[in-house]
Amino acid sequence: MNMLIAILLALLLAVGSFFILVGSYGLAKLSDFFKRLHGPTKASTLGVGCVLLASVGYHSSLGSDPQPRELLVTAFLFITAPISAHLMAKAALSLKMASRPPEPGQSDAQAGERAEDEPA
Repeated sequence: MNMLIAILLALLLAVGSFFILVGSYGLAKLSDFFKRLHGPTKASTLGVGCVLLASVGYHSSLGSDPQPRELLVTAFLFITAPISAHLMAKAALSLKMASRPPEPGQSDAQAGERAEDEPA
């Protein structure tokens, strides 16, 4: 394998891992549902796309054809992630979900106090 191709594949894996990490962190730490929706649908989609692109590049640099499962995973991911994000956002809008649900072990009064403390 050419050294330039190996560096490019390693860079794709590093970028993909970074975006997956950022998407996971955003899912856990952002304040409300609509902000948290962007973590797994935007950043993680880009991260998994980079990892799959690196996998396809690795197999093509070895001289073998890209595996159908890699191409199917890529197509499935880029089709289903935006559709599921759209449907979750529409459902949240219809439920008028404005704030984060209460954490386990927290009463509704404490959740209301926390929502008042957070800036809009």
